[in-house]
Amino acid sequence: MLQEFKKFALRGNVVDLAIGVIIGAAFGKIVESLVGDVIMPVIGRIAGGLDFSNYFLGLTDAAKAAPTYDAAKKAGAALGYGTFITVSINFLIVAFVMFMVVRAMNRLLRNEETAPPPPALPSKEVVLLTEIRDLLKAR
Repeated sequence: MLQEFKKFALRGNVVDLAIGVIIGAAFGKIVESLVGDVIMPVIGRIAGGLDFSNYFLGLTDAAKAAPTYDAAKKAGAALGYGTFITVSINFLIVAFVMFMVVRAMNRLLRNEETAPPPPALPSKEVVLLTEIRDLLKAR
């Protein structure tokens, strides 16, 4: 059983997947910082200096009176639609970056494939059939 596990764990696909997950987690933190620390303050400034993270709808009287979303969550039920907006923008940024990466990779692969492959030589049977056809046409 140990040998079987070792064979499974050392497969190329499993290692590649593990590396992809680790890089994805690190990339997620970068995007989260980009959205939270760079993009959302700019969007908030354009929208009148408002902070999206504090956009919420209090569902109880105590939550309605709370000044921040965190205080509203502690006071009672609250819908934090500002957090949803932030996460949605985060998703759009990640999707756009992944699109750009895939697009760049496709261009690189397309450039490598521009050289046409050398023409294949016809088989002996094809050459023989072509000669027979030409002889029949000549008659």
